[in-house]
Amino acid sequence: MGICGRQWKERVANGETVIGGHIFLPNPAIAEAMVSYGYEYLWIDGEHGHFDKESILNHLTAINSAGGGAFVRVVAGEPFFIKPVLEMGPDGIVFPMICSAEEAKCAIDACIYPPAGNRGFGPRRASKYGKMDNKEYLESIDKSLVKIVQIEHVDAVKKIESILDVKGIDAIVFGPFDLSASLNLCGQLKHREVKTCYETVISACKKRKIPVGVSTGAGDDEYLNYWLDQKVNFIFYGDDIGFIKKGVEETLRKIKDEMQKR
Repeated sequence: MGICGRQWKERVANGETVIGGHIFLPNPAIAEAMVSYGYEYLWIDGEHGHFDKESILNHLTAINSAGGGAFVRVVAGEPFFIKPVLEMGPDGIVFPMICSAEEAKCAIDACIYPPAGNRGFGPRRASKYGKMDNKEYLESIDKSLVKIVQIEHVDAVKKIESILDVKGIDAIVFGPFDLSASLNLCGQLKHREVKTCYETVISACKKRKIPVGVSTGAGDDEYLNYWLDQKVNFIFYGDDIGFIKKGVEETLRKIKDEMQKR
């Protein structure tokens, strides 16, 4: 565990725009299939998806076994949500709706062992079930775990400089829908006021050389090109439900079109 996290950091640092996808459905075979189809990194949505601890573990195992990197968005940035997920050995962890430096520090500190942080010691899968000795594990974990703070509220945009002051943040990712909602522009992801928020954060991150990216659904080429034009470091783009929806709709449309020709 952790190899994919280190590789993700290296690829981003080398200037590559790294692509990932999202998982919402609880069957780990779907995540395994998405890696088989070409996704190298998958974001398991523990905030909005239908996951308990066991299903998160099953997804991590399936994704890693298929050769992919597994990131988990936890429910919130509090330590009691973060701790059991960390012990499962994810390649990355995403903290939603971080709106202040204090919230960011709480989340990051929960990932780092003392004296720098306050994470409690009890790795299981994270240390390959004890195959790694404690010294090796402690020396490697901070380099291998990707810690991502999600910016999805205008209050966070206003406080972005102080948030970026928090040591240990590996990357920033946008949550565009909630960010638009915080501006009373719910769902208007391409509104100029929303884009101004994106660009404020991107500029702050680039000045500090902190990787920045976006999490969004697939299907809007104009919106995708906007992010590519911003030269973000990574994109989590598309999800299992969206792909099933598109496949079903296109298949039924084709069948009905052929039937009408007869």
